[in-house]
Amino acid sequence: MSDPVVTTAHGRVRGRVEQGVASFKGIPYAAPPFGERRLQAPAPPEPWDGDRDATAFGPTVPKAPYRVPYAGILEEPVIPGDDCLNLNVWTPDLGAGGLPVLVWIHGGAYRHGSAAVSVYDGGTFARDGAVCVTINYRLGVDGFLALDDAPANRGLLDQIAALRWVQENIAAFGGDPANVTIFGQSAGAMAATTLLGTPAAAGLFRRVIAQSGIGHRVIGRRSAELVTTELAKRLSVPQTREGFASVPLGRLYATQFAMTQDIPNAPAKWGPIGITMMPFGPVIDDDTLARDPLDAIRSGVGADVDVMLGSNTDEHRFFLVPPDLMDKLGDRIVDAALWIYGAAPKRLRAAYGARCSTAGELYAAAATDFFFRLPDIRLAEARDNGSRPTWMYEFAWRSPQYGGRLGACHYLEVPFVFDKLAAPSAGLVTGPAPPQELADEMHRRWLAFAASGDPGWAPYTPQQRAVMTFDAESGVVEDPRGEERTAWPEQS
Repeated sequence: MSDPVVTTAHGRVRGRVEQGVASFKGIPYAAPPFGERRLQAPAPPEPWDGDRDATAFGPTVPKAPYRVPYAGILEEPVIPGDDCLNLNVWTPDLGAGGLPVLVWIHGGAYRHGSAAVSVYDGGTFARDGAVCVTINYRLGVDGFLALDDAPANRGLLDQIAALRWVQENIAAFGGDPANVTIFGQSAGAMAATTLLGTPAAAGLFRRVIAQSGIGHRVIGRRSAELVTTELAKRLSVPQTREGFASVPLGRLYATQFAMTQDIPNAPAKWGPIGITMMPFGPVIDDDTLARDPLDAIRSGVGADVDVMLGSNTDEHRFFLVPPDLMDKLGDRIVDAALWIYGAAPKRLRAAYGARCSTAGELYAAAATDFFFRLPDIRLAEARDNGSRPTWMYEFAWRSPQYGGRLGACHYLEVPFVFDKLAAPSAGLVTGPAPPQELADEMHRRWLAFAASGDPGWAPYTPQQRAVMTFDAESGVVEDPRGEERTAWPEQS
């Protein structure tokens, strides 16, 4: 079979067919963000003549490396080149019309990640009848550093530009631009729900799936100024677009990495960033993101969008077990952290005591709820205002890795959702023999939601807290661990 060619708004792209799925990789949705375009809003790509080769992933955006031990757990492809604002498309049938479209926004704390990670292979969704798109967007300094003389939230603007490309071009790949689901994990989920509450993104998608992350923890102006000031001081440059653009990329991202590593040493200095440990991300500004997305959602923004969201039972163990921190946490440190989170330690100890026998286990469970499960619940409650339905899930299958102590940790569900248990890096978190039946189940539910807006269980409401629990035996649980949920103050 000859290589397939598709005509997009900016030129023709030549892809490849493998096992009945056509893929087109490295398609630019915006111009290279360098030179005069550095630290600016995304600009349209330049048109090209002839057939552009789209058989390999395109360049990745500038970024700092993962720190140890995550550098040995998570894939971080680095592909050189300037045309880094690109996306990838997988489709089962170029001649089809009206196929559901899923657009993946990768995670990585807004500092790491790319669409070239092997687990994010959209061919599995195309194999099963949908068009899948994965995108790159600017990270760290280039994507989110707040500057007075540059547009804020450039990484978010990149995502919006990619979604506009999808609206304009996806029909040529067999997809339905009126049936687009954005889905993401961790920072990708935060981005998806931020876009849900962003008026500038209205009409670009019909559904949202948020895996382990909610967009209401955006960065306030004061916190953003702290990051800019600190980074400028370390680099000895003025706090301007020209000042930061003058720094060689290698030095810029090495300094970003060092600054981020220092935040845990003096968390009080950083305010809310000292709690989240995320110095980069969407910032409240006067243009794209005028208010907290959760407040916008509560007021009715995104009410016409179907939402499915969830988290993993042991999210925070991912951040404690590999670096060997969980057993080093004592009662005093954990109580201090819980106070900072706005909770009463004695009350939480009473609620969590049945399943947490050590201070480290308590902290892992409570931090999971504070950063992941409770924000999901607050968003679902915020949409109890006449919005389209919201569905909730929990991923509870426990990894055997690290002697079983990793549990149902952060990121663990991703290979199951993509049905990519055999991907090169998947086994580092899943272990050697993850249950294929669970991948079949989750992958099928994600496809059903993208196709129809209904994953096949009851929606979540404050009156009926139905949560689909994915495990060796999956099923709906009503208000799982309700005593732990109600042990937290309402604003958590």
